[in-house]
Amino acid sequence: MPTHLRDTAPLPLALERSTGVSLSTQLYEQVRDLILSGRLAQGVRLPATRTLAGELGVSRNTVVAAFDQLFAEGFLDGKVGSGTYVTTGALFSPERREQQSLTDRPGPSARGRSLAALAPPRSRHHRAFAVGVSAVDQFPFALWSRLLGQTWRAPGGDTMALGVPGGYQPLREAIARYLAVARAVVCTPEQVIITSGVQQAIALTCQALLDPGDRAWVEDPGYPGVTGALAGAGVSTVQVPVDDEGLCPVQGEALAPDARLACIAPSHHYPLGTVMSLTRRHALIDWAQRADGWILEDDYDSEFRYRGRPLASLQGLDRSGRVIYAGSFSKVMFPSLRLGYLVVPDHLVEIFLRVRAALDDHASLAAQPALARFMDEGHFASHIRRMRRLYGARQEYLLAAAERHLGGLLRLAPDDAGMHLLAMLEPALAERMGDAEAARLASKAGVSAVALSTYTTNVVVKPGLVLGYAAVDENESEAATQRLAQALS
Repeated sequence: MPTHLRDTAPLPLALERSTGVSLSTQLYEQVRDLILSGRLAQGVRLPATRTLAGELGVSRNTVVAAFDQLFAEGFLDGKVGSGTYVTTGALFSPERREQQSLTDRPGPSARGRSLAALAPPRSRHHRAFAVGVSAVDQFPFALWSRLLGQTWRAPGGDTMALGVPGGYQPLREAIARYLAVARAVVCTPEQVIITSGVQQAIALTCQALLDPGDRAWVEDPGYPGVTGALAGAGVSTVQVPVDDEGLCPVQGEALAPDARLACIAPSHHYPLGTVMSLTRRHALIDWAQRADGWILEDDYDSEFRYRGRPLASLQGLDRSGRVIYAGSFSKVMFPSLRLGYLVVPDHLVEIFLRVRAALDDHASLAAQPALARFMDEGHFASHIRRMRRLYGARQEYLLAAAERHLGGLLRLAPDDAGMHLLAMLEPALAERMGDAEAARLASKAGVSAVALSTYTTNVVVKPGLVLGYAAVDENESEAATQRLAQALS
């Protein structure tokens, strides 16, 4: 051993017998932390295992087990008869760490930085009027818990084994039956692929059908999550303006004639609430056929339509196999469920399943059997009907409260569907501030509101706020609109 090696002072160690963590693990972690922090310098000799065991009041085997782990990981060196030492070398040198400047540390790629910039801020939201938040307190969790318990009390081989890329077969069958009746989607269960939400569904579509650098039309204004999912798959986005009839394929072709994909929400645009006209729907399908392109239909909240029947899907109009339909259970049930689905044309099923198998094999099976029963036993349809009535009433609460308190400040109009309303700034207020400042003042007053301008890239929109009402009861709507009026006044 080198001549500069020296003995250590008594080690500052304290083992607790009531923590549930073994004494040897505690000793290992504490000695390792002393070395990594530099408090035990390289070359220092540790006490003999018998000596240390006596000081700590533990068996020698406890100390030996901890030291064996530290030897195996390279923290300690030495051999029987010559002592145990902290490993020499720069790996544990605190001086070297202090000398290393921040600029010398490896950083992310340009791709990583661009994707990080797309992530929405994770700030604390207020219940009123948070966007995209459903009335989770109204979900039948007692029933859901019972279904989960029945599924896992005696799980069968089909739930314990590695799943198939398409997902749990009874759930795929339940989704196909539901979509045929509720959304006029034409598909077999084999065309349904379970995903971990809509954004993963978008990414899977791009990875199966597009090459890096291909271009895709996205709605402007539109949902930012679509852009992030496309960028993550290496697809370049082209923002196409949305008007009263939805995205215009003619403008899309003028902006990017070589685009291979169009991502749209035709039944209820987010955030404008626009419904794509039948003329535009046929024009979009015609474009996809001519351009050898694809249409990704995001049907994120079609269940919540308060006047008339839910609109038929774009997929149901497609006879050329160009539409990929994406749906999610996050809005209907609760966000942390993290289950969605794709409906792909039958001739693409095999390639989608193989791509899915290559990437992450399959979505978690933990909740899929319970969800299949939830749908098959009629609970899903009943829950949707209850929420449709509740959300319709809550939209009326917000409109009535706005009429009482927000006159001259914000102008709200009813929407036939969805979980949010647009509150446009009245001219007098717009002269004093933009919608970003209005959103900031709302947040300061304890009210969540998203500036409409944050959803746009190239299009200039009139200043407005997006207000979610699904999770807000009548009393909350009244109080929150009063606070909002005070903040904007």
